[in-house]
Amino acid sequence: MHPLHPLSDQEMHRAIAVVREYPELPPNLLFETVELEEPAKQEVRSHRPGDPVRRRARLVVFPAETIGAWHVVVGLDEGEVLSVTHYPAARPMIQPEQLAGIEDLVRADPAFIEACGRRGITDMNRVMCDPWSAGRFGHGDEENRHVCHVFCWVRPEEGENFYAYPLEGLNAVVDIRRLQVLQVDDHGVTPVPGGSHEYASGSREPRSDLRAIDIVQPDGVSFELDGHRITWHEWELVIGFNGREAVTLHDIRYGGRPVVYRASIAEMVVPYGSPDRAHYRKNVFDVGEYGAGKLANSLRLGCDCLGAIRYLDAWVTDIHGDLVRIDNAICIHEEDAGILWKHRDQRSGQVEVRRARRLVISSIITVGNYDYGYYWYLHLDGSIEFDMKATGIINTTACVPGEPARHGREVAPGVVGQIHQHLFCARLDMAVDGDANTAIECNTQVEPPERNPWGNAYFEEETVLESETVAARRANPATQRYWKVVNTNRKNVVGRPTGYRLEPTSCVTPFVLPGSPSGTRSAFTRNHLWVTAHDRSERFPAGEFVNQSDGSDGVATWIEQDRPLVNADLVLWHVFGLHHQPRTEDFPVQPCAPCGFRLMPSGFFDRNPCLDLPG
Repeated sequence: MHPLHPLSDQEMHRAIAVVREYPELPPNLLFETVELEEPAKQEVRSHRPGDPVRRRARLVVFPAETIGAWHVVVGLDEGEVLSVTHYPAARPMIQPEQLAGIEDLVRADPAFIEACGRRGITDMNRVMCDPWSAGRFGHGDEENRHVCHVFCWVRPEEGENFYAYPLEGLNAVVDIRRLQVLQVDDHGVTPVPGGSHEYASGSREPRSDLRAIDIVQPDGVSFELDGHRITWHEWELVIGFNGREAVTLHDIRYGGRPVVYRASIAEMVVPYGSPDRAHYRKNVFDVGEYGAGKLANSLRLGCDCLGAIRYLDAWVTDIHGDLVRIDNAICIHEEDAGILWKHRDQRSGQVEVRRARRLVISSIITVGNYDYGYYWYLHLDGSIEFDMKATGIINTTACVPGEPARHGREVAPGVVGQIHQHLFCARLDMAVDGDANTAIECNTQVEPPERNPWGNAYFEEETVLESETVAARRANPATQRYWKVVNTNRKNVVGRPTGYRLEPTSCVTPFVLPGSPSGTRSAFTRNHLWVTAHDRSERFPAGEFVNQSDGSDGVATWIEQDRPLVNADLVLWHVFGLHHQPRTEDFPVQPCAPCGFRLMPSGFFDRNPCLDLPG
């Protein structure tokens, strides 16, 4: 197999068994993640088909009742532990199994039951409690605990959309490890909104004027899938998956030439803009605090995916170290993408046109009320595109009808959607024609008056980003700013370095203040681009352990080393996202809101690489 092929279920079983028997770790360990310990780049580069592959697993384990975690690396060939690193103050990701237990715990708490009674609610089975990561806000009683904060709703009838009925002002703080309710906060009774706000198919008569669209490929698909290695057109890559990042792409090549060594969405943070009551705590890291991969959906043909589909299953571990298979976690298919290029010769009347298509690699995760569609697109012209589609149900709170606070909008009578942002960070380990790359910022400038007699002169200025502190950059639409990665050791037909550009198409301004508790922990959002020298231990922009972190780990800290970036092995960290002031149209379920970025060849080819497509 390819060295970057994700762990099989047998390999995961073997790694878990080795860790359970390791005498230097405490008994009754719980499991956060089990994934491939990716080999060093030189191992991958030197590997040839048929060569033996040294396989290693990387596990994060933690004790049941106290804080702390261990990184453990297991040699699968040797069947032994190769390294153990202890992090005594770390809190692992909140596990899916813990979420249900927290809800049951809160609903059984006497103080919580009493608070529900003040709202006329006596059937606790109707109360829904969503555990949110608690952040770090200087509450002394939380410092040496692993805690979560609970927001609540009520479901009038079984199967109804409970997010339409917030229990505003009622929250609980829970010690996750000890399964103990630390406090119940009742900020005062706000009436529970009324009305019906259903979205399921049985809630209304479906319209019948839309005819079916069928996507067929009678000759079969154009890609080949060998395990997790895929080839399509001139592209080849390995598709990975892990419990934290979900889909990962590895060793991406076009025409045999390396472009990106590894690509993933390494973090996601959703800061809400309300300081009222307990809402200041809403600053969740959905990747680092919950694990996107563990929350992946099993995709269904005709619903999530349409066309001639190939699926890949994914394996993750539950909290007890038992394996869970997510059927159809990754969808792979081709899509028509309109016109790729066209020209009509006005004199001869001859028309040449070629149609575009793209390969789609997708996965969908559900984090509480929100659903996120991950879509990686490979295009015939050598472009790589990522599209994040946010849908699901907005997080809701309640108000007196017609009197929403200034930090949100009423989306239905008495139902408020608060202003918030979805900020994502892509980790792009670049390898443009090899690992010796240089990052360049490109800005379009107007010539000064003395060189611009007709007022029409402008040009593109290139600035080499020579070190990490210089390469912490923000987007600038006023200069049409973009960034590119070039290989100065490889030249194209006009003598320029081969390269790829990053088009920042979805940059947003972060509004959380940098020195605030939430701003400190999400320091990676301060810039739209960070460039670092490759270090395989630097995987996540907000740090390795994000739950209740103090913000001292992550890309904003790593760049203080100010490592040189010229002819170096580079990693781009691109921050993009959505600025969301909810609309009435976003309720009771939100239409997909897309955001993303594009990597485009910029001097990588000597000419249009799509001249050989059939007409």
